[in-house]
Amino acid sequence: MTATQTYTLPKKERLNSRLLIERLFSGGGKSLPTFPLRIVYMPIEEETRPTAAILISVPKKRFKRAVKRNRVKRQIREAYRKHKDILLDALNASGKKAIVAFIWLDNNLHSSQEVEEKVKHLLQLTTERLV
Repeated sequence: MTATQTYTLPKKERLNSRLLIERLFSGGGKSLPTFPLRIVYMPIEEETRPTAAILISVPKKRFKRAVKRNRVKRQIREAYRKHKDILLDALNASGKKAIVAFIWLDNNLHSSQEVEEKVKHLLQLTTERLV
């Protein structure tokens, strides 16, 4: 990231369009697993969208208590916020845009450091595949 950019996650970078989410999960997106996470991504052509928009999903099937689901979502969001430049720099250089979903696969909580390493690894793999 350049010196003028900050490590933030503004609302416009969150994926909340039902149509795009349906397209992403109905076979339009590609998936990469790195336990305990899976990333589903899809390039998009819309000019009005930000370079990358993310969605974070922690199924109720994995954690019945909302406290644990929220903790995992917070960990993933923080890890993405710190390392999103891996994805954004590559997408900006190639002039592409993408939507990305992180899905939690495990029934157990993991340390923030481990989650951060997995998110970073998934972002690197995604960058290689998208660009």
